[in-house]
Amino acid sequence: MTSTSSLISTLPGRSYTEPAVFAEEQAKIFEALWFCAVRSDELGKPGAFRTVQVGRENVIVVRGRDGHLRAFLNVCRHRGARLCMEEGGEVKRTIRCAYHAWSYDLDGTLVAAPNLVKMPDVDRVEYGLIPVRLREWLGYAWVCLADDPPSFEETVTYAAVERLGDPAAIEHYHVDRLALGRRIRYDVRANWKLIVENFMECYHCATIHPELTAVLPEFAGGYAAQYYVGHGAEFAPRAKGFTVDGSPGFGRLPDLSDEQDRRYYAITVKPQVFVNLVPDHVIMHRMYPLAADRTVVECDWLYHPDVVASGADLSLSVELFHRVNEQDFDACERTQPGMSSRAYRAGGVLVPSEHHISAFHDWVNQRLRG
Repeated sequence: MTSTSSLISTLPGRSYTEPAVFAEEQAKIFEALWFCAVRSDELGKPGAFRTVQVGRENVIVVRGRDGHLRAFLNVCRHRGARLCMEEGGEVKRTIRCAYHAWSYDLDGTLVAAPNLVKMPDVDRVEYGLIPVRLREWLGYAWVCLADDPPSFEETVTYAAVERLGDPAAIEHYHVDRLALGRRIRYDVRANWKLIVENFMECYHCATIHPELTAVLPEFAGGYAAQYYVGHGAEFAPRAKGFTVDGSPGFGRLPDLSDEQDRRYYAITVKPQVFVNLVPDHVIMHRMYPLAADRTVVECDWLYHPDVVASGADLSLSVELFHRVNEQDFDACERTQPGMSSRAYRAGGVLVPSEHHISAFHDWVNQRLRG
């Protein structure tokens, strides 16, 4: 192909297919940075837990008796058995290993084991569960496996400031106070980077997103909401709400500014979170990369608590982005096989409106190469 200044090179095909590359990404990206794990209010009672795959590690997030969330590696300190096999649940008093009955308090301390009283020299804190750093933001628990985690403010919350151009803009949505209206989990047979790249650009929107471009007509021109700082895509004049048929939604969230009304904003929080802001609800995507060619995406639709408590019909609201998700993930699955082709050995190209994807590729390369 003749080179031209209009086109920008992508990552090579092997970046999306090779297990060795994926293993390096697990170690240097997912196990090194803050990872959005679980919605905080789902763990309401002491003993409520959820297990989450973070890179190569399985992590337990549990609500303590003191009301605080904590995270630990899901591994017994005795012989390494996995402690909690379920994705979620509730333990009564302790986290107990089903192999040799070593039991841990909700703060991670070793509290019981067969014949433990005959071993008074065993330090119950030292042989407790391995803790994982945890922070809460936007109503979610974020964990970091790194021994020395990067600044949460600089690597997570700054993404919202950088995208919206105003530190207070996202606070107007009060995402941490919203209620979960619907959750859909998608098992996508594609590399996690293809999903990030897809979310960041709208060059494809006119081709595969008829429902979305009907509500957000500027997307048909190929420029995504993340194309430049502070921009929110404006609703079509005929659209009364962010719904699959343009029908009214549920009234704007109480503290939104007039500038935020009737606009859609999208934020990418690297490496695995997408935040979508519209006047009456927020959509959060969390990716769980499981293999070079497999990514589970959990998508939450969040509404004002009064809307959810009222039993309102959310279907038209949910259906719009559910269709967008299915259209996007089908495109990613359509792309994944091409990553192994000799045609993509050196990669592909980006058009000028996709320049911010090149910045994402630079970020990946920087993480892997140090």
